This record gives sequence, structure tokens and C-alpha cells, in this order.
Amino acid sequence: EAEPFHLQQAPALRVLLARLGEDDHVLQIVMHHIVCDGWSIGVLLGELSSAYAQHQGQTQALPPLPIQYADYAVWQRAWLAGGRLDAQVAYWKQTLAGAPVLLELPTDHPRPPQQDYRGEQLGLQLDAGLSAGLKALSRRHGVTLYMSLLAAWAVLLGRLANQPDILIGSPVAGRNRAELEPLIGCFINTLALRLDLSAQPTVAQLLAQAKAQMLAAQQHQDLPFEQVVEALQPPRSMAHTPLFQAAFSWQNQPEGELQLPGLALEPAQLERRSAQFDLTLTLQDMDGPLVGHIEYAAALFERATIARWAVHLRSLLQAMVADDRQAVSRLPLLP
Repeated sequence: EAEPFHLQQAPALRVLLARLGEDDHVLQIVMHHIVCDGWSIGVLLGELSSAYAQHQGQTQALPPLPIQYADYAVWQRAWLAGGRLDAQVAYWKQTLAGAPVLLELPTDHPRPPQQDYRGEQLGLQLDAGLSAGLKALSRRHGVTLYMSLLAAWAVLLGRLANQPDILIGSPVAGRNRAELEPLIGCFINTLALRLDLSAQPTVAQLLAQAKAQMLAAQQHQDLPFEQVVEALQPPRSMAHTPLFQAAFSWQNQPEGELQLPGLALEPAQLERRSAQFDLTLTLQDMDGPLVGHIEYAAALFERATIARWAVHLRSLLQAMVADDRQAVSRLPLLP
């Protein structure tokens, strides 16, 4: 059973080494998100490997870090206080003005009055041919693969919800300085990206729009998402998250590897059973095919529905690759 952290009591980390047999152990490390993000996992594994090797007398001690997370926190506060806060707030106010409060996807069950965080995942893999086609499409239009996938996800959400104004949350690493890369901490921020389908854009036009939106958002990514919500004051509801209810996560951070000399290691496969948003598409490039999953709120959707939408997404992507001149509203949802 999951045990919560009490943030007023340090540390926000728990470590358990369970001995199952003379040569069989399980190491469990649990950290609260306030002290760790996805990038930090790779750093932690690398440092744990180095520390173990040092204990075995095989390596030297890790060099001291030139800066700590507290230094970053002080710098961020000073940076925002130096007149930049107003510019960041003004951008998000202008960009998200008049945005819809709720993405009204067709749900299998009524939305509970208070958000239910039970979640499930459906695996998703795009074959090597489609993945190569998407990469070629992206190069042709001068966009990243992330931008192309973001555009396709927006098209699917807009078609399903019958809404032309789509807000999608997307996490960014927040480590835009080399000095931050070796630190363990929570640097991640969430950007609310808005795509407009009302003018019946073509695939090419939507890709250009996704690029412009993402580049502008990255230039204003230093304002924490919580402060964006505070500045916009959207109508709040206990039934759903503010500003957006669907997200897209592109996994390209260094994963790191745990290497302990003399030990045979394998990761424990733990099933994630929670969902922060109604829908989250997560993908990464596995040196060929794109692999990931769709995470969904179990209180709202049945697995069969998500499986059907995964087919729609694959069909949309294939159609985008086949003809980038057609309007996104005419992209087929069925094979």
C-alpha cells in the first residue's frame, strides 16, 4: 500500500533493501516529486553506481558539485524578480486568454464531482516504417518530431471533443544551463500549449503553428506552472485539473544505468495505477520505432475506448505522412 510523504518532515526519500534469499535482494528507492524529476533518476543511478564502485576500491570519490539545488532556487527567484516576471506573466495571459475551461472528450462514465486519480495504461508502438515517415515529415517542414506528434495529438483530441481550441500540457526538463545537468532535484515545469484548429489548417500549416507555439512557450518556460494558474485565475473545479486535462510527454532525457560490479541487476516491473490527467500520451524514440503508452483516467474511460483511440491516432499519423497538403479536419480516423 502506498505510504504518503509528510513534506514538513525530512527527508522526502525512503530506501528499503529487502533480502529475499542469500543471493537475492530487492532495492527500493522512493522519492517525492518535490526533490526529484525524471532526469534526476539517471543522475541518481550514475552516482549510486560510482559510490558502489568507490566502496569496492575501484574508483575515486565523486567530485563535489559546484552548485546545489538551493543555489538554483535562489537564482530562479532573483531572475524572476529582476523585471522578467511581468513579461512571463504577460505572455501566458495573452496566449491563454479565452481558452476553454474543459476539454469535453466523450467519456464512458460521468465525470466524478471530485477528481479520481485511478489510472491505467495502454501500450502503444508505431512501426519502423511509420516512425521513419514521421521523421522525414518533420525534417521536410523544419520541425522536431516532438512538434509533429504534438500536432497529431491535438488533431485527435479536437476531433474527439468536437472542439477547435485545444490546450495540451507538456513537461519540459527545465535544465537550460549545463551546470544544472548533474543535479538531483525537481527542475521540471509544465507548459500549456494551445493549438487552433478553427481555420481548417492543412497538415503543413498546423506543423508550423505547433513549432511557433512551442518555441514561444520555451522562451517563457521559467514561470512555474502554478504561478501561471495563479495569474490566469481560471474557473476552478475539484472535478478536473486547471487549464488542460490532456498532456503529451516526449521522453528524451538521459535514462542512466545502474552498474554494481559483481551483481546481476534487473529492474523491477511496477505497474503504474494512477493518472494525473484525463489522457496523457507518452512516446520516445527507440532508435527506430516510436514506443510509449496512453495513460487514462480509469474513472472516465474503458480500456476498449482508449484502444480505439490509439487506432485513430495511428491512422492520423499515417495520413499526415502520406499527404501534408490536406486539411487536418479531413484526416481519416480509421485505417
